[in-house]
Amino acid sequence: MASDVDTAPLVGRTELVQTVRSALLGDVAQGQTAAVFLTGESGVGKTRILGEVGTRLRETGALVLTGSCLDIGDASPLHPLLQALRRFDADLTAAQARTSSAVRGLLQVFADETGGPDGAGTLLERVSRGLHLIAEGRPLVLILDDLQWVDRSTRQLLLYLLAGLGDLQLSVLAAVRAESLQGAHPLRRVLTELRRLRTVRVLDLSPLDRAGTEQLAAAVVGRPLPVEAAEQVWQRSGGNPFVIEELARDLRDGRDGLSETLREIFLDRVDALPQHAHAVVHAVAAGVEPVQHWLLAEVLRLPDGELIEAARAAVAHRLLVSADDGYRLRHRLVAEVLAHELLPAERSGLHRRYAEALTAAPGELHQARLAHHWRLAGEPARALPAAVGAAQEAERLHGYAEAHRHWTAALQLAGDSAAPEVDRVELLGNAAEAAHHSGEHARALALLEELAAVRDGGPSCALHIRRARYLAAAGRSALAEKEYERALDAADCSPRDRATAAARLAELLLHLGRYADAGRRAREALALAAEVEGSTTEVVLASSALGFSDAYLEDPDAGLAVVRQALETAERAGQPEDVACAYLHLAELLTGPLNILEEGVVVARRGAERVAELGLGRTYETRLLAIATNGLFRVGQWAEAEKVVAAALRHRPSGADAVELLLARCRLSVGYGDIAAADRDLDAVATVLAGGGARHVIPLLTLRAGLSMWEGRHDVARQAVQRGLTESRSDDVTILSALVWHGLRAEAEAHASRSVEVDPTAVRRLRDVAERVARKSASAARPVRSVVDGFLALCAAEVSRLDGSDPELWAASVAEWDRRNHPYPAAYSRLRQAEALLARRSRVATAGKLLREAYRVAQGLGAVPLTSEIRELAGRARVSLEERDSADGTRAAGSVEPADDELATLTAREREVLALVAEGLTNREIGQRLFISERTIGVHVSHIFDKLQVRTRVQASAIHLRNARG
Repeated sequence: MASDVDTAPLVGRTELVQTVRSALLGDVAQGQTAAVFLTGESGVGKTRILGEVGTRLRETGALVLTGSCLDIGDASPLHPLLQALRRFDADLTAAQARTSSAVRGLLQVFADETGGPDGAGTLLERVSRGLHLIAEGRPLVLILDDLQWVDRSTRQLLLYLLAGLGDLQLSVLAAVRAESLQGAHPLRRVLTELRRLRTVRVLDLSPLDRAGTEQLAAAVVGRPLPVEAAEQVWQRSGGNPFVIEELARDLRDGRDGLSETLREIFLDRVDALPQHAHAVVHAVAAGVEPVQHWLLAEVLRLPDGELIEAARAAVAHRLLVSADDGYRLRHRLVAEVLAHELLPAERSGLHRRYAEALTAAPGELHQARLAHHWRLAGEPARALPAAVGAAQEAERLHGYAEAHRHWTAALQLAGDSAAPEVDRVELLGNAAEAAHHSGEHARALALLEELAAVRDGGPSCALHIRRARYLAAAGRSALAEKEYERALDAADCSPRDRATAAARLAELLLHLGRYADAGRRAREALALAAEVEGSTTEVVLASSALGFSDAYLEDPDAGLAVVRQALETAERAGQPEDVACAYLHLAELLTGPLNILEEGVVVARRGAERVAELGLGRTYETRLLAIATNGLFRVGQWAEAEKVVAAALRHRPSGADAVELLLARCRLSVGYGDIAAADRDLDAVATVLAGGGARHVIPLLTLRAGLSMWEGRHDVARQAVQRGLTESRSDDVTILSALVWHGLRAEAEAHASRSVEVDPTAVRRLRDVAERVARKSASAARPVRSVVDGFLALCAAEVSRLDGSDPELWAASVAEWDRRNHPYPAAYSRLRQAEALLARRSRVATAGKLLREAYRVAQGLGAVPLTSEIRELAGRARVSLEERDSADGTRAAGSVEPADDELATLTAREREVLALVAEGLTNREIGQRLFISERTIGVHVSHIFDKLQVRTRVQASAIHLRNARG
């Protein structure tokens, strides 16, 4: 079965193709025979494998004959061989007259054959001799498709040739549709006989795994699929490549529903089943997988022996999969097809029998299944308590996404059943909280507003607190702060509610960068919590905020100890959100103000694993991975940071979680020079950040300025920085100093390029802000001062570019950033120091050394714009950026790396991209394989060309292959 999507790549079969090729030729001694029989269900890709292997074998010099068996009862004897010979003869040229004569001679043998008692053996010998003449000493490979329909004569020929009775080196590759080999099929006996031969292998071709499914679907659609679409394709296709391609084509072309092609294919397969097997498949399709054997017996009411035989037939026809825990459909698509084949009464009857069987079963109730089956049986009143029970069970196991789904179902059922005893307020509250925990922030707010509308009385303190929590998670920080203030001012605010509001407000202020305010609120919350029993959550939140505030403003060691203690307290209590918050603050403190980057990255990644176990993957795991990404970016591990971002994005974060991650990814895109990707992320963040605080807005505008400078739009960069300076409600002098540096750099770039006039007023304002930052940082903790000093060194050096760049100021900046192990700003500072030295025509050798060191770092990072600027300056100054070994063993300019070290300058991600370039993939195909944008791949390829000093993909591929062989 082949799809008409001819351009779809061969996915997930590289190792299999190599295995088959080796089995047919590589591992076969001269004069021996070998065979590989590929079995698998329809559409799994057997025909595609035959074609791929055949192409590769022809490239090695083998003679390949290809034929197919016919699905008709009166197919002529040896039809696939006759077809193969005719195809081969048609492709021969006039220069191959000798081979053509041998082929036509063998075809004449078939035409002259007459039946007789000894005819079969004689024919086989003559066929063998004819094939020997055609091969002319070359290895001969016979490829046969659809062998399940093979005629008797061809079966005999295979047995004769593979037993070594023919005088030629022969290999056979054949595909067999597994579901057709039922009962006493004659090919089963042939395969059993052939398995005894050492050089014969039977390989079952499995469906693609989830990653392969996504890759193939993305290739057909032309872009990576959204998570929901990818999940749907995986569930519906079961990894069958043909089905994947058909579903992907429907997605690409905007078609809804199921194509008639797929519907007819699956209906034909179901209709071919025996009667009881047909019923088994219908029942499993209506069930919740896996369907246990005992449950299936109760629903179908068949004797056990008959049920086992029916299930065995369904498994053999590749419609069901059997495991220890029960039966599953091999393709969920079958359920969609069969749903339209039953009458409504038949469907509801099946679901009723399922529900009754589950209710009568001893032991633990299967609440989620009960809710599902009672609802589809048309019994909402009986489904409602089961849905509530399923939601509570999911929450107990920290399955918040599942809990949200069950609470939502319960709300729907409560509306359908009109049961007077249903507490809709409680259902709404539970559904809103589950939506919040699962990252559905907009849904949580909508449910909360519905709850406020139906409850008696006006808004309460507790309602203000919940609304504030949801608003903060949605990234609407200003509104969240107001809600917390309203909660604290509410007349009905109990001591516990007051402690909760103060603690959560302290945490919010911390996220906004208002560390002094956060510390004051945290102390207030701790005092309130001391008067309330069971206030562990409030203690954890307030302690984390207080420790972070103290570490930033006063004593880093003492503050860090308080945050670590908060994490220990949270772990002992075991509340998921408390543990997640404590990990978040500890990781952020280490990677941010304290600049203990390596430990911070480790804590962030360990915390991400922990909160994922607690069911908070879409929210807190995403934010912790964003922190890890930022830490990896600062220490220069950009390729690893890119992988972390890609993993986090699979959670489809929203609200504040999405903001953290998009900003982290944007830093990478700006560094790489992927302007379009960075621009998209910045626009998305700006949309989400309506009502956000300085702690996110200032980095957003800083990145916007940096991106605009690489584009040469220095006036746009100036505007972004000036907007950022209006965000004054933040104690975070680190992000403010980075913004000021970008502002002064924009003015310096405008001066150097003469594209825009320098704005003296903007320069004065920026210098004033820099001085204020210096004064303010003097009272901050030592690690904070250290990082701010690095940015202030950059600021001073940028100012010097306006009236003759000072190399000594740039040397001071280099020293500052080298000491902090931040390679990117250090490389940038080396570039500017070299530029200043060359402008003064002094210490040219030192300038060359600085440029080479900056170039090495920039290339290692993948920083394309910075690399280009270094190369441009070196070109103007006629400075070589490469090194060679001198006679005394030191490194000198002008060398080319030896062949065995040609790839040494490539990052891990660039090596991945180069390997795929060498496979012949386009940028789009590589992007689909690695789940990153085509534009980013283009940046990587450009960077690879620069590092390898090549101009074409062929040249780059040759270097890769040369090193791979070494």
